[in-house]
Amino acid sequence: MEGEGADTLTALFETEPDRLSRLVVEEAGIRFDFAKTHLSRGLLDKFVALAEATGFAKARDALFAGEVVNTSEGRAAEHPAERGSGAPDSVARARSLHQRMRALIDAIEAEAMGPIAHVLHIGIGGSALGPHLLIDALGRDADRYDVEVVSNVDGAALEAAFRRFDPQATLVAVASKTFTTTETMLNARSALAWLEEGGVEDPFGRVVALTAAPDKAIEWGVDETRILPFGESVGGRYSLWSSIGFPAALALGWDGFESLLEGAAAMDRHFRLAPPTRNAPLLAAFVDRLYANVKGCETRGLFAYDERLRLLPSYLQQLEMESNGKSVTRDGQPVGRATAPITWGGVGTDAQHAVFQLLHQGTHLVPVEFIASIEAGDTLDEAHHRQLLVNCFAQGAALMAGRANAEDPARAYPGNRPSTTLLLDRVDPATLGALIAFYEHRTFANAALLGINPFDQFGVELGKEIARSLDSGGTDAFDSSTKALLARISG
Repeated sequence: MEGEGADTLTALFETEPDRLSRLVVEEAGIRFDFAKTHLSRGLLDKFVALAEATGFAKARDALFAGEVVNTSEGRAAEHPAERGSGAPDSVARARSLHQRMRALIDAIEAEAMGPIAHVLHIGIGGSALGPHLLIDALGRDADRYDVEVVSNVDGAALEAAFRRFDPQATLVAVASKTFTTTETMLNARSALAWLEEGGVEDPFGRVVALTAAPDKAIEWGVDETRILPFGESVGGRYSLWSSIGFPAALALGWDGFESLLEGAAAMDRHFRLAPPTRNAPLLAAFVDRLYANVKGCETRGLFAYDERLRLLPSYLQQLEMESNGKSVTRDGQPVGRATAPITWGGVGTDAQHAVFQLLHQGTHLVPVEFIASIEAGDTLDEAHHRQLLVNCFAQGAALMAGRANAEDPARAYPGNRPSTTLLLDRVDPATLGALIAFYEHRTFANAALLGINPFDQFGVELGKEIARSLDSGGTDAFDSSTKALLARISG
């Protein structure tokens, strides 16, 4: 057996009969099971000591107080204020902006902008991933509006939406924190042209702007009454709780959006108040640090055994890797250890017939996270959902136990491979809100333990800068390969 010894998972279950009571947390409709990880009692004590030494509690308090935690940009990170936790002025402003959004939704429902059947949401990164996840997970049975989220600047993505929608019955939501994002604004201009070509007399009258820069939206041509602002201190990848969630609120109804916020608020309370050894986001961060910093794992696999959560791996790729994909501390010094693992994943049971070969028998140690729901998302024979769940649970059991085969090594399973399981009571707005907030706080806890700033993202800027230079013809400073590629597409 790989890693045979006192610290194997099987041995830990034998020597720590209280693992389930210590390493399973139930909160906000979710069961967090960390028992199949190598987080022993002794290691847990050491991680709690690390949290104390790194000032985790102080950093968490600063986050919820609305203090400056994004030190490189001199800002607070006030996404919790959108759920009711934070500086009083920020919480009040968030509530006011939510009511502004609700009023616009009421007006749209009353056909103040004409009969609307379709919503084309244009954004990228955090301005698209969050709304897309919410609508795909929760809006499958909704019959209020047909929503399409387009993020890719590739015109094929936008044209696919155009083919589906009637311009005379389409509302366009343009989501950009700065309202200058190159890809988003190019897509928005093409959407306006499509509306005009489709006979819409006032294309700008069909646009709703979701932004932290309302002046830019007005300058672009959107009327102030159709601009839904959000705070500058709400980061893009943490913004689905703000007006960026407008298409989800429109598609799901306001009650659904409020339930989403309430579920997130429940997780906020848990993260703030639960002790370290019973705090689900902090325990998850301990597990992350164990595998990244102690066992040298470079990736983390995430598999949703629920079709409604198929976009969760993509959402978490941005949340985790853009937040914690850093190499320097808050003080600008080298971190000196691994920061964010590479987040990847897919949907079970499909992934079992694709990548699980490597997870069970490959040479890489990959911590795996399973997510499933007790309540089915379909009305078919219950055998469908039972097969889904037993497959999910079987994978975790098999990764841990393995199976020896001295006669045929190709059929041997090393075992001692870790996994966590997040079992939801159901996939509904409140539970999904709690789940997403859990991942936000897990990301923050990892950053606090590492001493890095999870709220800036300067790493995305260089490529954009070079793209602008290439687009304007400034190629002199670039390598011969890049020049040749540009020359090839220029004829």
